[in-house]
Amino acid sequence: MNIYLYLKHFPPLGDDLNEGTRKAVHGLAIGLAHQGASVTVLCEGVQDSLTQTDYGYSIQCFANPRSGSYRSVAESASFNIAPGLEPFIRDRQQDSLFILNGIFHRSLYSFGKLLRKYAVPYIVAPHDPYHPAIFKKNAHLKLPYWHLIEKPLLNRAIAIQVLDKRHGQWLQRLQVNPPVIEVPNGFSPTDVMAEAALDWRTEGRCKLIFLGRLDAYNKGLDLLLEAFAQVVKTNDVELVLQGPDWGDRSVLKVQATQLGIADRVTFLQPDYDRSPSDIIANHDIFCVPSRFEGFSLSGLEAMLAGRVILISEIAGLAPHITASCCGVVVQPDVQAIARGLETLLNQRSAWQEMGLNGRAYALKHLDWNQIGAQALQDYARLMP
Repeated sequence: MNIYLYLKHFPPLGDDLNEGTRKAVHGLAIGLAHQGASVTVLCEGVQDSLTQTDYGYSIQCFANPRSGSYRSVAESASFNIAPGLEPFIRDRQQDSLFILNGIFHRSLYSFGKLLRKYAVPYIVAPHDPYHPAIFKKNAHLKLPYWHLIEKPLLNRAIAIQVLDKRHGQWLQRLQVNPPVIEVPNGFSPTDVMAEAALDWRTEGRCKLIFLGRLDAYNKGLDLLLEAFAQVVKTNDVELVLQGPDWGDRSVLKVQATQLGIADRVTFLQPDYDRSPSDIIANHDIFCVPSRFEGFSLSGLEAMLAGRVILISEIAGLAPHITASCCGVVVQPDVQAIARGLETLLNQRSAWQEMGLNGRAYALKHLDWNQIGAQALQDYARLMP
């Protein structure tokens, strides 16, 4: 089977894999290729190129002079797709499966339209759940787009690929009918620190961290600050928010000042020279308080670093946190987050045991090669 993973802003040379969807596509491509599948990641950029990676999959870039170099998701948000994609699709009608990665991306609609023209099957992998919270921000734009573009794209797919089978319920409620397959995110061996390098502090100020894009609404960072303001009254704690600014850093700084916690909250720029696990390992509690979240790769990296975790129940990683007993799962609201933090702070003597449980679970169940094997079985079953 020939599998093509389309992500418009994937880097043509396979570098710069710091953004979450890029990392997920890269990891799945590795897992599928390890099982013997022919895997090509399709992207668009300033010129045509074909790169054979050291991981067993290829990257084929199609020149799209109208849309720039796609350094970010925002730059790739256009109905316009590279003209070279149509002849490429036309020549691959046999034994080919395309997986379209992204949610509310206009290019996916255009790509799906081409695939339908040549009767080529495709799967949509949105990487986020269609949870009600995702529609609340900019609802006046998202709801018409959903009915006119996103929903038809999904309903014409042979399957929807979700990161957590629970996310299928939101598709059913929205009357999206194709079958749902679960393909969680995983880790690569390079993500794993040696256990001997890990330690757990048993006294002193507790250090909390959120690592990811500073998107207050999606990631629930406004909720986290309010909850932290309650917790800091009775606990010796500090909080680090680290990641690329998606327009909310200044707003969050103002909120921290208004809550009287500015001296306990630090905002850091992303550090792409260090592995996420290495950064996380220097803290005690990892926080994922998202209003909606597909999986949380950074949460998985926290498991590998042996940290205890607070995570929103909507995240695809949440069932794995529960199964491994390495943290608490909460509703994305201020009081629930505050209670969850208090619970973890009161379990300090058990942090090492909890962290090692989470690490062992991730190593056993969330390896990309294992995930790729199951995904390949699902793809074969779905193919016409």
